[in-house]
Amino acid sequence: MPERSLLIVESPAKAKTINKYLGGDFTVLASYGHVRDLPAKDGSVRPDADFEMDWEPGDRSKKHLDAIAKAAKTVDRIYLATDPDREGEAISWHVQEVLRAKRGMKNIDIKRVAFNEVTKRAVLDAIAHPRELDRELIEAYLARRALDYLVGFTLSPVLWRKLPGSRSAGRVQSVALKLICQREAEIEVFRPREYWTVEVRFKTAKGEEFTARLTHLDGKKLDKFDLATAADARRAVEALKTGVFKIGPVERKQVRRNPYPPFTTSTLQQEASRKLGFGASKTMRTAQRLYEGVDIGGETVGLITYMRTDGLQLAQEALTATRGLIGKAYGADYVPDSPRVYKSKAKNAQEAHEAIRPTDVSQRPEAVAKHLPRDELRLYELIWKRTVACQMASAVLDQVAVDVVPTDGKATLRATGSVVRFDGFLKVYEESRDDPADGEDESQRRLPAVEQGDGVDRLAVADEQHFTQPPPRYSEASLVKKMEELGIGRPSTYASIMQVLQDRDYVRLDKRRFVPEDRGRLVTAFLTSFFERYVEYDFTAKLEEQLDDISGGRIDWKTVLREFWQAFSAAIGDTRELSISQVMEVLDRDLGAHFFPADADGKDPRLCPVCGSGRLALKLARNGAFIGCGNYPECRFTRPLQVLTGEAAEAAAAFPRLLGDDPETGLPVNVRQGPYGIYIQLGESENGNKPKRVSLPKGDSPTEIGLDRALGLLGLPREVGRHPESGQTIAAGIGRYGPYLRHGNAYTSLGADDDVLAIGMNRAVELLATAKARPGAEPLRVLGDHPADSQPVGLYKGRFGPYVRHGKIMASLKRDQSVDTIDLDEALALIAAKAARPAKGRGKAKAGKPSAKAASKTATTKTAAKKAPGKTGTAKSTTARKPAAKKSGSRKAAGGGAAKPAAGD
Repeated sequence: MPERSLLIVESPAKAKTINKYLGGDFTVLASYGHVRDLPAKDGSVRPDADFEMDWEPGDRSKKHLDAIAKAAKTVDRIYLATDPDREGEAISWHVQEVLRAKRGMKNIDIKRVAFNEVTKRAVLDAIAHPRELDRELIEAYLARRALDYLVGFTLSPVLWRKLPGSRSAGRVQSVALKLICQREAEIEVFRPREYWTVEVRFKTAKGEEFTARLTHLDGKKLDKFDLATAADARRAVEALKTGVFKIGPVERKQVRRNPYPPFTTSTLQQEASRKLGFGASKTMRTAQRLYEGVDIGGETVGLITYMRTDGLQLAQEALTATRGLIGKAYGADYVPDSPRVYKSKAKNAQEAHEAIRPTDVSQRPEAVAKHLPRDELRLYELIWKRTVACQMASAVLDQVAVDVVPTDGKATLRATGSVVRFDGFLKVYEESRDDPADGEDESQRRLPAVEQGDGVDRLAVADEQHFTQPPPRYSEASLVKKMEELGIGRPSTYASIMQVLQDRDYVRLDKRRFVPEDRGRLVTAFLTSFFERYVEYDFTAKLEEQLDDISGGRIDWKTVLREFWQAFSAAIGDTRELSISQVMEVLDRDLGAHFFPADADGKDPRLCPVCGSGRLALKLARNGAFIGCGNYPECRFTRPLQVLTGEAAEAAAAFPRLLGDDPETGLPVNVRQGPYGIYIQLGESENGNKPKRVSLPKGDSPTEIGLDRALGLLGLPREVGRHPESGQTIAAGIGRYGPYLRHGNAYTSLGADDDVLAIGMNRAVELLATAKARPGAEPLRVLGDHPADSQPVGLYKGRFGPYVRHGKIMASLKRDQSVDTIDLDEALALIAAKAARPAKGRGKAKAGKPSAKAASKTATTKTAAKKAPGKTGTAKSTTARKPAAKKSGSRKAAGGGAAKPAAGD
């Protein structure tokens, strides 16, 4: 009887592809990624017990593990075929541990197989050469996971206690955030410096024109800032308007440009960002689909090799095939004498796998175009071209530098240019730049053929003003490049790190550049001040080197953990006695130049605009920081934690604005600006009682609103009338999410053109009817059927943005996902992630969390707020400022740390 085998991979897409390669003696199942993780509670890693670790299956993983265990009982051998990297080795180890713990399966034959590409040849070859699990790779994974957990679960609670409103800290996440914040600080302190250049347009005897730039004047070489003013430039221009010019020395040299190496994970992310406009997450998702398999003419095949790699080597058969294609498609001149071999210059490069390349270079992009969606085709074409180009001959360029001099010899002008004599690899591929706006590369200009002594005619002399530019903000591409250069983290984690920073509202992408939010700058300032060592670039890089030493068997993994924990736990202990006022004093000092930039007219930027004597400083509330007056409570001026300049600063100084007195109570009615926006207030705080407040609707101007309308808003909610069908009251008010209608226990938002004070019965009934019908709204499009139950997965437009829906599960699209390009695989990932989160409960705190009592209290507050949206506005009361607790299993601190309460702002 033939031997029965079970092969386990990570994804169902890969399982589907491989199942077609193997005979009926094989069962192929997917683990659906990681099957176990450290529980999101204290004590999952125990340093006092020699770093013992507790693991538990995720809610989503249990059914997949049960299916694997059930199938395992019917086979003779199990092959663990997860991805060929540390994470893949770890998943295989977890699966093996789970199976070994099952009754009757302790001695089952389990082997590890790994393949770098999902092709029939590679899979069958891997099965023919099985091995045992690599213990050293597993220990490197365990060390990394323990470090990330200990940092997240130890440092994040310190942030929550000492800096309310913060989300989380992570071993690598925090260092990446520091890079972004430091670059922003460099931009803020940068002062542009003026300089001028002078260029002259010349014409040769043959009528050909070219431009040369002034490099020497009065026998002296000009430095960049020698022409510092318009007057300097004009003097130079006048000196060049007279005299006869001729060609001086002509320098010619031939240079060779070598091709770029094949893609690694980080360089693929960088170039896809530059050339295709893809975010790092989108690049990896698209590459994953190309790797796992595409139906090409009835055969499912992986089109590229494994996409998480820092290796630059190519398999010998790939080199042979690529060189053969180059010779056939472009000619023998384009094939170098020997294959090109590349070596990584990046810190901590493991080079354990091949570079990213097509599995079959003969599958040209145009040949597979009809089988691929647009994004997958564009990425495949990028990979194909880079791979072919990396094995092509060098480009040959003639570079020319021509000096032009007047007969009096008092000046020298230079023109540079180049001519491509042989295009070589440039015929297929040229790498993009991070900052294409840096200006034209003068060396790429074409120059006319000239010889020394030739006369030239001066046509025009022009001067041009310039200013030095600050360093550019990081793009995804340049941030990935910088992190790899510094040896921070692993390239396979960069996409998730950048996404976490955005999800935490620490940074935002503006014109594809990272801009730190003020919350992110506060966190960075806190960590730099009190945990400086752990956000140092060298320290983080050295820790990565130690993790690589573990995987190479050069150091014991628990030794690394002990050394780290001894110093880190002591640093945590040093902050226990730190008061919030001490923290704010340090942050106010470090960030003062950012939040209170110097005024051009010399005014003190910290002077309170209301009382005229108080000093503005960073203050802290339950839900985060804001800027307030030092004369509190006599002066109650506050403004959001943001930099105000120009009109925004003038507007802030206009509050509070007195509208008049309420005729019923005689109390003053003011328009005020608080940390959470503009609001209207009736009276003042007395004996601990808060005055009545209401948020200003979006359509109302804080500088133009009058007393009558303000009193109307303070009188909300108001009765619109009784519903003609139910007889229940319809009320209009302003809640946490803006103006709304309430009918019984149902709420709906008002439209952008609806006035909360003027809306009538007809319009109210229409809005309520529309809201009632909303659950059955038509999708923008159906993405496909869910593989589990064949029910449709749809894309919808919602109140807070686009989302996907399967049955009762709805999941919002991520920031880098578009309604135009999202596909079924991406939607399934979103739905699975949403389904894996436990449902929100009422008043339940996260088990084991240090601030469980506070979390329980705030969860109850959030539930109450949901029941009565009209009670809360953007003018937040003390209750509204409390963060709402999330359940266990929600977002984790970056690097695998603690799940934390979401900030309630």
